[in-house]
Amino acid sequence: MGQWLSWVKSNEKELLSILDNLAKKAVETSEELVVLFSDLTDTDQANKIHKLETEADVLTRDIFSELNKTFITPLDREDMQRIASKIDDVIDFMDGIAARVYSYHITTPPPYCEEMAKELVNATKEVEYMISKLQRIKNPQDMIDHCRNTSDIEHRVDDLYREAIRELFKTSDAIEIIKLKDIYETMETASDRCVDVADVIEDIVLKYT
Repeated sequence: MGQWLSWVKSNEKELLSILDNLAKKAVETSEELVVLFSDLTDTDQANKIHKLETEADVLTRDIFSELNKTFITPLDREDMQRIASKIDDVIDFMDGIAARVYSYHITTPPPYCEEMAKELVNATKEVEYMISKLQRIKNPQDMIDHCRNTSDIEHRVDDLYREAIRELFKTSDAIEIIKLKDIYETMETASDRCVDVADVIEDIVLKYT
C-alpha cells in the first residue's frame, strides 16, 4: 500500500509539473511577442515563437497522456484537461499573431500591438502564478484575487482593441484594414483564453476549499 501511495504522489507531482512548464511556456511566448512588435526587422522572431508553440504542443500531449493512464489525479481530470487546453490555445493564438505579421508582410509595428502584447505578458504571468499554487492552495482568496487580475487585464486589452479598431477605420486602405483587424482580433482572443484559464482555476478554488 505504501508503494502505491508513493506512486500516486509522484504522479500528481508529474502532472502539475508539466502543467507548470506549459504555463511558463505561455509567459515565454508572450515575452517573445513583445520583442516581435518592438523590432519587425528580425525576421527570425516568428520562427522563435513557432518553436515555443511546438514545444507547448508536446507538453499538452504529455499532460493528456498522463491523465489517460492515471487512475487518481490531483484535481478533477476534466478541470486539468480544460486548463491545459486553454493555455495551449493562448500559445496557439500568439503563434498565429506572429505568423500573420509575416504572412501579411507587416514591416511597421501596428498601433497598439506592442501595448496589447505587454498586457498578454501580464495575463500569462497571472496564469503562471495561479498554476504554481495549484499543488497546495494555502490562500484561496489570493487565488481569487489573481483570477480577478486576469479579468482586469482582459478588460484593458479590450479597451486597446476597441481603440485600435476605431483608429484603423479612419483609414481607407481596405487591404490594410483586413490585415490589421485580423491581427488585433487574434490578440484580443489570446487575452480571452487567459481569462478562460482563470475561470477554471476559480472553479477549482471554490470546489476544493
